[in-house]
Amino acid sequence: MSKTARVSNPRTRPAEEAVAEGDEIGAAELTRRVADNLRTLRKQRDLSLDDLAGRSGVSRATLSQIETCKTNPTIAILWKISAGLGIPFASLLGEEQVERMRVLRRGDAQVLRSADGKLESRPLTPAGASPMVECYELRLAPRATSQSDAHARGTCESLTVLTGVLKLHVGDQVCELAAGDSVYFEADVPHTYENPGRVESRYINVILYSR
Repeated sequence: MSKTARVSNPRTRPAEEAVAEGDEIGAAELTRRVADNLRTLRKQRDLSLDDLAGRSGVSRATLSQIETCKTNPTIAILWKISAGLGIPFASLLGEEQVERMRVLRRGDAQVLRSADGKLESRPLTPAGASPMVECYELRLAPRATSQSDAHARGTCESLTVLTGVLKLHVGDQVCELAAGDSVYFEADVPHTYENPGRVESRYINVILYSR
């Protein structure tokens, strides 16, 4: 999902710190928001960088670089951080707003991508609109897989296949879905999205957080 105005060569950095490719427009603003939100949320919980590193599995050096806008994290890194903080994923991306109606224009959505560029995630609701529910459009390249670490305890996902196919691995269970099929699963265990087809697949992914 990450966008960046200056992209470093990922081969010169540890895998954890690899910068995801993406459109350059809006990158600086997104990077700043993530940095500000991470710093604020961490301090609200009275956590040091070392504390959060232990909780999230993301190195202290990487957390420091994110907070100082020196790197733009990948989807995987953001998920680890949000799980370590015990917050919804979008809380790292959004700014507090008080409008009764909040519109997210397609051109304004900050599309994030995995480090290998094979998974693309576009938010379908304004960041932070609800602390309990988030909705995304996922695009997965043909013959590609995307692995996800366990989310925060009690987190569930509801996923619908729009086009193509999906082979979903949740723990030791495997489920195969075609266009129009849906699945609901507990996402607080490691899970993997796999597109075994020859064309790109598109999914609607709704993430439900526990109270």
